[in-house]
Amino acid sequence: MKKRISGLLFAASCSVWTLCAAAAGAPDVDTLLHQAVAGSWRSDANKARDQYRHPIETLEFFGLRPDMTVVELAPGGGWYTEILAPVLRDQGQLFAATGSLKGKYAQKLQDNPAVFGKVKLVEFSPPAKLDLGPEGSADMVVTFRNTHDWLNDSPAELDGVFAAAFKVLKAGGVLGIEEHRARPYMDGETSSKSLHRITEDYMINEGLKAGFVLAGISEINANPKDDESVNIHRLLPDLADNNQTLKTIGESDRMTLRFVKPRQ
Repeated sequence: MKKRISGLLFAASCSVWTLCAAAAGAPDVDTLLHQAVAGSWRSDANKARDQYRHPIETLEFFGLRPDMTVVELAPGGGWYTEILAPVLRDQGQLFAATGSLKGKYAQKLQDNPAVFGKVKLVEFSPPAKLDLGPEGSADMVVTFRNTHDWLNDSPAELDGVFAAAFKVLKAGGVLGIEEHRARPYMDGETSSKSLHRITEDYMINEGLKAGFVLAGISEINANPKDDESVNIHRLLPDLADNNQTLKTIGESDRMTLRFVKPRQ
């Protein structure tokens, strides 16, 4: 499957984001994304995963703009935060909805204020804490490889996450989802518990049920080497049993979905 590659690679690595932005004048989102992906604040290990995760293509598919208010759900160690935060720093706003306002992730943000100083933390711990901010206040909500965790707790918990995203988004706002894909004939809940994968039709139905309109499906993160029968933790980046055959697969086959909150 072909991937869409947009723009030219901005190869320079910038140690202080504001200097890069100033030097570039008023860069467009493609330039900002290339700068962020090449940034010195990203580790070599994180950059090595770009070939599997396609962050520039994924965020452009979602329709990211540098002046948006964006909510990132469950950012984990901050792999995508490292890219979103500098892109949104000067004109937009990034909210990180995380289960803890302290710990390694919060410390990561504090340790590099030049890149992460404007990121605001929101405590988000489904099903107890689902408030992502004032109703209709965000342009975009994104979540990467997290939905199976909420589904594993309960289908109602995943429903609650979709409802929270719908509530915080403005009319016309985007919910962008990347998730490990199960084989289409599998039961979505069973595949989630056993393989940490969800069927694409289950995920689409979740969005429609919450009131969203499906605005796009992309194969940016598809991986035909993955037959979708392996627990995702046996693949890269975890490679739990150090299986070299599985290493050749790379990271999992993943769906990439763009939902929109209707304007009417």
